[in-house]
Amino acid sequence: APSSDAVVTVHQWERANAIDLLYWRDIKQTGIVFGSFLLLLFSLTQFSVVSVVAYLALAALSATISFRIYKSVLQAVQKTDEGHPFKAYLELEISLSQEQIQKYTDCLQLYVNNMLKELRRLFLVQDLVDSLKFAVLMWLLTYVGALFNGLTLLLMAVVSLFTLPVVYVKHQAQIDQYLGLVRTHINAVVAKIQAKIPGAKRHAE
Repeated sequence: APSSDAVVTVHQWERANAIDLLYWRDIKQTGIVFGSFLLLLFSLTQFSVVSVVAYLALAALSATISFRIYKSVLQAVQKTDEGHPFKAYLELEISLSQEQIQKYTDCLQLYVNNMLKELRRLFLVQDLVDSLKFAVLMWLLTYVGALFNGLTLLLMAVVSLFTLPVVYVKHQAQIDQYLGLVRTHINAVVAKIQAKIPGAKRHAE
């Protein structure tokens, strides 16, 4: 099994790559990923998932079959024996190792367990203020759900994910100032609610 240091190193590498993508440090790479996500989501808004998967598979097969036929004809005309054009890719090892499967399984298990514990804490009102905040959030989501469907929200989330980090870096001082004012106002409101509702005050652990 991989050591904990190796797992941490892998996580750090994956996180660094994700940050590079979101901050557009490699414009070409980020543009390809961002454009692919947008194309896929726009396609899903127009067609069913089955249709999108089928069209993508047909497009990929059309490209690979055409290229295979082209290379075969070229080899026949030039009387060369270069072999299969995708031989290098066919020989690549693409199976997941036991260590990789274990790593992703452990991460998934950790996220699921934490989510279940948090939901139990909120629904069983371990902290009244947190449960009230969650109730307000769910109430707001009913209005959001009435205005947008899931795909539209996902599309907005992807666009925000690839634009907000760059905007924040360019205007960090002003944004931090406004966020500080909002946080102070919210904390003041929460403090007033805690003072008026019995049992709402947090107890020191």
